[in-house]
Amino acid sequence: MKNLPFNLYLAAQVRECEQIAINEFGIQSLHLMQNAATSLWTVVQQRWSKAKKIAVFCGAGNNGGDGYFLATFALKAGLEVIVYRIEELTQLTGDAQIACETYQQAGGRIALFEPSLSNDAELIVDALLGTGLNREVTGSYAEAIKYINQADCPVLAVDIPSGLHADTGKTLTCAVQADVTVSFVALKQGMFTGDGVTCTGEILYADLAIPTEVFKRVLPSAQRLKPVILPRRLRNTHKGSYGHVLVIGGDRGFSGAVRLAAEAALRTGAGLVSVATHPDHAHTINSGRFELMVHGVENMTQLAPLLDKASVIVLGTGLGQQAWGAALFVAAITQQKPLVIDADALNLLVKHPHYQPNRILTPHPGEAARLLFCSTQEIAANRFAAVQKIQANYGGVCLLKGAGTLLADGQGISVLNAGNPGMASGGMGDVLSGVIGGLLAQGLSLTQATEAGAYIHSTAADLAAAELGERGLLAGDLMPYLRRLVN
Repeated sequence: MKNLPFNLYLAAQVRECEQIAINEFGIQSLHLMQNAATSLWTVVQQRWSKAKKIAVFCGAGNNGGDGYFLATFALKAGLEVIVYRIEELTQLTGDAQIACETYQQAGGRIALFEPSLSNDAELIVDALLGTGLNREVTGSYAEAIKYINQADCPVLAVDIPSGLHADTGKTLTCAVQADVTVSFVALKQGMFTGDGVTCTGEILYADLAIPTEVFKRVLPSAQRLKPVILPRRLRNTHKGSYGHVLVIGGDRGFSGAVRLAAEAALRTGAGLVSVATHPDHAHTINSGRFELMVHGVENMTQLAPLLDKASVIVLGTGLGQQAWGAALFVAAITQQKPLVIDADALNLLVKHPHYQPNRILTPHPGEAARLLFCSTQEIAANRFAAVQKIQANYGGVCLLKGAGTLLADGQGISVLNAGNPGMASGGMGDVLSGVIGGLLAQGLSLTQATEAGAYIHSTAADLAAAELGERGLLAGDLMPYLRRLVN
């Protein structure tokens, strides 16, 4: 077992790596399968050393072959093992057939899966379906997945949870909810976003002793975001060295959104932060946060001098889509300065679509669907395709929020492997916009600010949740952790 690499791949690319290893490096495919089973058995011994009875669910492909070899290891170690098959053994071919025969020769039991089976196993191994799955799961396979998910014991997934699309991270009707997944050869991009975040549990990695030269031959499809270390500040700098963020938004009833974004920009290290908001509540926003410079703005004329002074604009938090917000949007969107566009500014952009390279878009799935004139279901079906298309259509950098946040900048895709369900509360996106704006103001590029902002924001939420729990986590709770992380 090895530390998780940062490179992510499509299922076809993983198969390409395997074929290079087999055809050009002389590694037998059966040896790869045995290495996979060895890795699985190591995990079983480390995580569930007290388990005496395991049930292994095997399909008819190579994923099932991994399961048969694992079952053989467990059987020879003295565990009580039963393999549940879904299809006739005559469907097995090649290495999977050899693995099954090896298990049988060791005295292993194989039974046809029945939904009415009682379960007293202390561990279930999911070796039903592998990374080649590209259609909806039905019939006995769907029944087996339902059975596994209802079982009252831990679940170990072989390579990928059965039913999860390896490329998109979308559940194909149903998918195994694993406690641990051991991914072989290379990490599959779909495991880190969408439904993959829920299905995989803890992800472990085994390269199956494939030479590192193999991976240099196949360009990864995406990257996991790496931890960010910001440059140390010089001693002779001043507030002007770290930029001036202007947060525009906060129509009537939405003053909290701009306050969160503006304070996040300060806590991230911006030198100056101004707020252009509705006059009705402008006097309340810097209450308790006196460092914010707040301006009540009625129209574009009043906004103009604030735009001139700003080095970065955060547009959309609580902006609304009424006449007031729409007017401020039109005035700000034409600026050539770096823009962070969120919330209602994204909805207004749908009405005024255009391409602009010097901006960052931060949609959640609903906003992404509006930007692409499709449904949220279509966004969820392939988040990678969605983030690429938004970036291509609108320019700049696109950050598609959600479980397994994705970032596309026209050069590649990054996946954020941080965050937690406690972030599903109002105001989290406002804080993220402010964090990114604050980093932009300090001289980071669009991509750098987006990557660092997303990582710092989600990690701050993880630290806050670790202290008091996920439920009840508020956007404002992130502020002290933001300051800690940028330092």
